[in-house]
This record gives sequence, C-alpha cells and structure tokens, in this order.
Amino acid sequence: MQVSLDAKTAVVTGAASGIGWAVANALAQAGAAVVVADVNQEGGEQAVARIVEQRGIASFQRADVQQVADVRRLMRSAAERYGSVDILVNNAGLQHVAPIVEFPEERWNRLIGTMLTGAFLCTKYAMPTMMERQWGRIINIDSIHGKVASPFKAAYVSAKFGILGLTRVTALEGASYGITANAICPSYVRTPLVEKQIASQAKIHGIAEDEVIERIMLADAPIKRILEPAEIGDLAVFLCGESASGITGSDICIDCGWTAH
Repeated sequence: MQVSLDAKTAVVTGAASGIGWAVANALAQAGAAVVVADVNQEGGEQAVARIVEQRGIASFQRADVQQVADVRRLMRSAAERYGSVDILVNNAGLQHVAPIVEFPEERWNRLIGTMLTGAFLCTKYAMPTMMERQWGRIINIDSIHGKVASPFKAAYVSAKFGILGLTRVTALEGASYGITANAICPSYVRTPLVEKQIASQAKIHGIAEDEVIERIMLADAPIKRILEPAEIGDLAVFLCGESASGITGSDICIDCGWTAH
C-alpha cells in the first residue's frame, strides 16, 4: 500500500543521522516537505542534501529541543516556509550507560531533557497548527526500553517509559481534532547511537566488545538480528497515512519478538 503525503509538512527531530534520518527520508520520498531538526548543523545539512539528491523536499533547522525558544522557532519557521506543520516525529535522543550510583546528574538531566521534555515541548508547539487544520500525526520514536528495563540505563529507560505516557495523553487530547499520536518501540537498530554503546556495555559487563551484540543486545530477541533504520521509516510513513487514522495512543513494537516472552 503506497502512502501519499503530498502537501504535508513534517518536522523530524534528531534527523541528522540514524533513525531520524531514515524517517525524514521516508517521509520525503512519500511526498512530504521535511524539516530536518538537529543540534548537529553539519550533519543536518548533509542529511538534507541526501534527501534532495533523491528528489525529496527538505530543509534544515538547527534546534536544541530542550530549549523553548529553539522549539518555538522550529515550529514557526516550518509553518512559515511550508504553510503548516502536519506531522511531528519526536526522535531526538542520546544514551549514557552507567550504574545508578555512578550516573552523573548532568547526564541524567540531559537525557531526560532531550528525550522527554523535548518531546513535550515539540508536541506543545506543533499541536496548535494541527488543531487549526483538523489533521495531524505525532509519532514518538520510543524504544523497547519504554516497555521493559535493562540495567545501567536509568535515564534512557525512564525517559522512554515517560514517552509512552505522553503519547497516550496526546492521543486523548488530539482525537477530536483529527490528530493521532503513536509511539514506535524498536529493539536495537543499526545506528551510531547503538554502535557507541558497545564499548560501554563491554566494560560494564566485563566481556569483549565482539560479544556485546550476541550476549547483551540480542539475548532476549527470538529473531537474532539488529533492525535497519529504514524499517522504522517505513512504519512511520504508514502511521501517517489514512489507513492508520484509527490507530492512536498505541505503542507499536518492532522488536524481533522481544516482548513475546
């Protein structure tokens, strides 16, 4: 089933690489004009260039989603440039692996600020234009760690559990305005964020780096593989289509069977 997003505008946060870029590219190839938002200006501009090379419509806006002024500027500029904000994908995220008793407070604040507060702020300032147009799609890139916990990831797991709550509240408040809100919960995806975890996981668990994927990352998944970013992008496009207009408040797992236990 082909989804057409012609005449729609999407804002994707954390879209300079990884899942964010894959989602932004998928939305652009489906016809949406995409605003790539990221703190990494060079990476964001490169991401836009790659989308444009594939004949997509895209532009870059530097934004730190923890900052109210940045988020307001992001939504305002997207609406001014393309006429609306129809789709919001809250993807910006980062990771820090450490035991709770050693977890730096600054890192806790940054992770919660980026992933949970950032998603709240983007939702808050994107929803008014969606409400005016009586149509909107809000997709929160959550994680399997929004449904199950792992040790040494206190901030990440806490933020991702919070995202599910935010998703459900958004779905309830947006329903009468034609706005749906859903969370995508993937298991490990082949991204720079995951690749950076391998050394940290090896150190904490006292194993070699080449054992981390099999013994830690894939241990609970019946299908023993890491997901590709494009798989998340394809699911996001489907959730933006009219065939998904009755799906809201859902946490959709793409987890190689992890939660089937």
